[in-house]
Amino acid sequence: MSTEKQIIQIALAGNPNSGKTSLFNALTGLNQKVGNFPGVTVDKKTGTATLSPQIQAKVIDLPGTYSLYPRRADEWVAYSVLMNVEKKERIDMVLLVLDASNLKRNLLFCTQLIDLKYTVVVALTMNDLAAKKGIQIDVEELSRELNIPVIPVNPRNNKGIGELKKVIARIALQPIAAPANDFIATKKLAEGAITKLQKQLPDTNDYMALHYLANYKNLPFAQQKKDVIAQIEQEEKFSATKAQADEILQRYTRIRQIMQQFVVEPDPLQKKLFTEKLDDILLHRVWGYLILATVLFFLFQSIFWLAQYPMDGIDWSFTHLTNWVAGILPRAWWSDLICNGLLAGLGGIIVFVPQIMILFGLITLLEDTGYMARISFLMDKLMRKVGLNGKSVMPMISGFACAIPGIMSTRNIENKKERLLTIMITPLMSCSARLPVYTILIGLVVPNIYYLGVFSARGLIMMAMYMLGVVMALIVSLVLKWIIKVKEKSFFILELPIYRSPRWKNVGVTMVEKAKVFVFEAGKVIIIISLLIWFLSSYGPSKKMQAVDQKYEVLRTQAPKADLATLAQINRNFGTEKLENSYAGIIGKSIEPVIRPLGYDWKIGIALITSFAAREVFVGTMATLYSVDENNTATLQQKMKNAKRSDDSPVYTVPTAMSLIIFYVLAMQCMSTLAVVKRETKSWKWPVIQFIYMTGLAYLCSFLIFRILI
Repeated sequence: MSTEKQIIQIALAGNPNSGKTSLFNALTGLNQKVGNFPGVTVDKKTGTATLSPQIQAKVIDLPGTYSLYPRRADEWVAYSVLMNVEKKERIDMVLLVLDASNLKRNLLFCTQLIDLKYTVVVALTMNDLAAKKGIQIDVEELSRELNIPVIPVNPRNNKGIGELKKVIARIALQPIAAPANDFIATKKLAEGAITKLQKQLPDTNDYMALHYLANYKNLPFAQQKKDVIAQIEQEEKFSATKAQADEILQRYTRIRQIMQQFVVEPDPLQKKLFTEKLDDILLHRVWGYLILATVLFFLFQSIFWLAQYPMDGIDWSFTHLTNWVAGILPRAWWSDLICNGLLAGLGGIIVFVPQIMILFGLITLLEDTGYMARISFLMDKLMRKVGLNGKSVMPMISGFACAIPGIMSTRNIENKKERLLTIMITPLMSCSARLPVYTILIGLVVPNIYYLGVFSARGLIMMAMYMLGVVMALIVSLVLKWIIKVKEKSFFILELPIYRSPRWKNVGVTMVEKAKVFVFEAGKVIIIISLLIWFLSSYGPSKKMQAVDQKYEVLRTQAPKADLATLAQINRNFGTEKLENSYAGIIGKSIEPVIRPLGYDWKIGIALITSFAAREVFVGTMATLYSVDENNTATLQQKMKNAKRSDDSPVYTVPTAMSLIIFYVLAMQCMSTLAVVKRETKSWKWPVIQFIYMTGLAYLCSFLIFRILI
């Protein structure tokens, strides 16, 4: 007897803020992965859900959209998948999320999907909010009228999820026929054009044909088919604008009739809900900004305050682990590779996991409670003054985690100029990859003191660096606003979600997932570069390295064997001189004249080069360089603090450290970000401009701060 499960593919669709993400998480749990939709860079979240012992579902989470008339780039992604011209995504069923508290608006999208002749199952969310508003829905009659299953659910507490899975499994085993009649008389909207198109594309239903006529230029048809549709459009004088207006009018006319029959709505003069009362405070023209500043201040303080002890513990553990391994292994090149290459690089990754988890956990809390959307609303006025709008805030805030998803999320900005400006400045937001650099450099030169017993000096400097990135982004946007010539009217329309208590399980899952991404994705790059740096630092031109070996062999022979201090100093000098004559030393020395005006030595220069692969590689590079240089029980931060120049002055003074931090705040040091900018703008022009202006700005500001502080 076969135990192989039937696998069905479900497209999860719905309006923004309808609870779609919560339902996706409830159905799939941890069985999720993120990729890209074919041909585009918008995130494609997929997950697996076990519906019954016989049936498993692959769930594709489509970007949120209000209707099948897309305006934003991410809406076009959902639209293209649902039109399925290239047949790249097989869709067995559409699971549509309807917000019970905004049913009239949500039903527009629902009826359009029904007319596409998909098998549609509705998950009715926000039922608790609808009840608070006094909205009563006759679910059974609504289901009967639409001729599709409607299941009330609450993904946050898993209410109704079991019933929803049963219904989907039952339909998968016994598919239901699509309604014979359209929700509205689609064919009458353009009868001649639709009939002609269906002769050319026989398997096309009426509503699909209407959309092919309206949007064939933007759909991936072969040129021959586009020419055929264009000819039909011309012959029948088809007007997409008129057809859309007539369709929407007819749909809402019938939706109103359904609402009158099966939905009881409250008196418009109802008392304010809790969400509206809270918004009076959080969106206040004065208090709103003060509260926002307090929230951000707490965010950056927490990165140091909460992470300090676990980071110290991890750092101590790796230092002792490295020395223990070095003590039990024989002296050989491969043991040196393990201790000073592999373990040093690994320690440079793991030590920052607590901060990464705390940062993403707090950001998830802001999103989950609904406050993140309020930040966009509050910032719209300021954004407009520099050529952006409130929708630019979300990509910028996403940039605090990583610039790549931030840049990809600009697809929900309709205005081309505002979208381009947002793409150009988002990398100035201090991403989580910069966090390890800030942490180690601030820890070197800023004392661990607290003002008023609460406010960490290090946390204040950290917040200042994040704010510097924001301020510079706004200044750059203001300049580019006058350079980029695109005239297009802009509107800012934002639906504010209701406030909800955070889902702690979701916060925990996000923290773990982001930590795994950091360790296994960024970690791979760091380890590879750490091993490369170990090789470049341990080997060099044979003549130079032999000369160093011979020189110190003589010195060791001449030194009294009982004088342990002298021998230790000779060994330290040997490590330093060997490193300077290695391949890494030669590369570093060659670029040192360029970076010396910023206060950097050749080791920092090597780290600047390697961290172009990923900014956090800076720490791994320094860990490897200083491990090769001197092998003792000191932590990386202690080794960097003890580092000396050739004149015996300390390398990491306050001017040098602050100059280096500011360089990392402003410089474009991420190959992946440049690649994504190229894909989003479809040109190398903008990433090249971005790299030049950010590197130039970083160099200039670092030079100025170094000169001011010395």
